[in-house]
Parts: sequence; C-alpha cells; structure tokens
Amino acid sequence: MKKHINSALLVTSIALVGSSFSALATTTFEQFDKDGNGSISKTEARADPRLNDQFKKLDSDGNGELSKTEFGKFEG
Repeated sequence: MKKHINSALLVTSIALVGSSFSALATTTFEQFDKDGNGSISKTEARADPRLNDQFKKLDSDGNGELSKTEFGKFEG
C-alpha cells in the first residue's frame, strides 16, 4: 500500500512540475511580447541577449517575428 501511495505522489509531482514549466514559458513569452500582438518582434527580443542571439535560428518561417511555437524552442 505504501509503495502504491509513493507511486501516486511521484506521478502527481511530475505532472505539477510539467505544468509549472508550461506556465513559466507562457509567462516569459508574454513578458517579451510587449505590444501583446501574439508574437515577439526582433525589437522585443533585444531585451534578452540570449533570445536576440538565437532569434534568426528560432524564426523558422523567416517572418521577422517569433510565434509561441517558435519561442518554445528558445534555449534560455
């Protein structure tokens, strides 16, 4: 029984950590998207040197903006 409870706690902890990372990514995206248009421009990306350095690589469609999907690949 104790082993069963420990397994349940482990699964719950993993789920909570995963959702926390997802929330953190959304918060960070929103922080960069200063004008609230749903994408991060090159100008907005300059706020973080790491994001600015990776911008061209992350902008997979080459439109000069990062979508949430593209930003999700940011290694910050």
